[in-house]
Amino acid sequence: MPASATSPRIAIASDHAAYDMKAALTIWLRDEGHDVVDLGPHDTARVDYPDYGYALATAITEGRAETGVALCGSGVGISIAINRHPAMRCALVTDGLTARLAREHNDANVVALGARLIGIETAKDCITQFLGTDFAGGRHADRVVKLSSPPHAKDAA
Repeated sequence: MPASATSPRIAIASDHAAYDMKAALTIWLRDEGHDVVDLGPHDTARVDYPDYGYALATAITEGRAETGVALCGSGVGISIAINRHPAMRCALVTDGLTARLAREHNDANVVALGARLIGIETAKDCITQFLGTDFAGGRHADRVVKLSSPPHAKDAA
């Protein structure tokens, strides 16, 4: 997965439960030629995943990164934190196919992984598929717009 001159800057963040996987993925991504912004944590001391999810969302919305990789024990908590921001489309994935479809159909800008649920090789496959897939647009485009601007409850019924 060698990076091209147009590859996105990748922000990566985790909690303490996923620190080891984050450290390994950061090294791997850099070895592959990607520009990686490591938002922490930088050791295994206990931290709160929402803080790191919000930091990743902020890095993307401020333009310090174009895409992100988020990790926690299950991937659930940090993905919820990131998705609190209306510009974020964070997809929790468990395999390469879901990672590819998250980009292709949902224009996901962050991929979330559960370090206690998948191994490093599966994580690498998910990231490879995520980074290597373009948004399909077309019939999916209107749906993606709705993700950032949901209708009022009465309008959805």
